[in-house]
Amino acid sequence: MSKLLRHVALVPDDIHGKLADSDVTRVAAALQKQAARDFGPVWEVNATVDAFTSLDDVPLGYWPIIVGEEGQGGGGVHLDRDNQPFALVDLTPDWTVTASHECLEMLTDPFGNRLVAGDSPNPDRPGRVEFLVEVCDPCETPTLGYTVNGVRVSDFYTPRYFEPPQPGAGATQYDFMGHITAPRQVLRGGYLSWREASGEWFQELFFGPTPTFRSIGHFDTNFKSLRSWIDSTSLSMRVTALKQRAVYPNQVLIRLPGEQDSDNSLASQATHTRAEALRTEIAMVRTTRKATPADEHEDRGGSTRKRGRRRS
Repeated sequence: MSKLLRHVALVPDDIHGKLADSDVTRVAAALQKQAARDFGPVWEVNATVDAFTSLDDVPLGYWPIIVGEEGQGGGGVHLDRDNQPFALVDLTPDWTVTASHECLEMLTDPFGNRLVAGDSPNPDRPGRVEFLVEVCDPCETPTLGYTVNGVRVSDFYTPRYFEPPQPGAGATQYDFMGHITAPRQVLRGGYLSWREASGEWFQELFFGPTPTFRSIGHFDTNFKSLRSWIDSTSLSMRVTALKQRAVYPNQVLIRLPGEQDSDNSLASQATHTRAEALRTEIAMVRTTRKATPADEHEDRGGSTRKRGRRRS
């Protein structure tokens, strides 16, 4: 059975020309490649990610990721009045990691209410619980991510993240980059949320020196989804963590507005060199065509001969 194709739009809004159309296009291409090559096969999702210059250009049926000024009042995935998802991303350093984060979570759970059962990670409250599926939150710090086409993107956990350990089964891939080494592990700068059978929600947070557990009470029905409510409870801590500079070994990057001023542009240099070489080839082809007389043609034997006028 074919999988339903999901469409995501990356679009700037109200940032007064701080992103060129080419910048948005390059980031959208990286997110598309990540979704198709890395994420889709693991989570069984088929998706497209396309760039648009304005919200007015986004076709119906696309879920927009909107890049705007810092302090939009609720970054993350939201639901509109028709319960369709959209995401807000602040134009801050490593904004492409956040865009990747929101894109992957939107593709996994567009409506922000998907739960998976498992064992509680809190040793003081053992038992079966239900986890909110947020594929990037336990490993969301930008430094844990990687690059696609020179664009920084987010790490994400795999469906194996909620499975019990299997001794002797060999190495288990709990996240794409291999940072997570055990089921339901939360890495520094991340968090995990779950609901006990009583309906009370808990979290494990790793924003300080050591992980901590806390209760956040019962779901606030003023929010349209579990995810938007959960995100609101840890927004300030998440914003601080996401502003930490991403540093990957031997980075090959494209330099983008809103990113770190010291970023290299090695990936951009490579694409520019390739483009210049291709322009030279195109110019040679065009010049050759113009130099070929219009009255020449090839005969059936492959040789070229000129057409002559028939004498009367």
